[in-house]
Amino acid sequence: MEGLNFDETVLRSQKLRMLYHELERKFHGKEWTIEEDALAFLTDAGLVGRLTMSQQGRWPKGGETQPDLEHKLGECIWWLIILADRMDIDIQKALGNFLGKTEKLLEK
Repeated sequence: MEGLNFDETVLRSQKLRMLYHELERKFHGKEWTIEEDALAFLTDAGLVGRLTMSQQGRWPKGGETQPDLEHKLGECIWWLIILADRMDIDIQKALGNFLGKTEKLLEK
């Protein structure tokens, strides 16, 4: 798959989250809270750490690590987009501000 347009990525992420909300209402009677979304992100971020250790030969996973690692990295990016959206933060602006501020700091 080719690289994605960031605007399209945000829209697709929001649509996917709405589909998950439907499942949450069906199976749990209500949508996950922002806090539950944040916890899910942290769980996936922890799995990125463990899969990274496996990829680098520092943790025995058994089997192929790369596909799981790629999936979890993508899922973590998705979670960050969703968390920003749910907290009314423009993720593109936040990322741009971070990059600009950090570049200025490090390029001195």
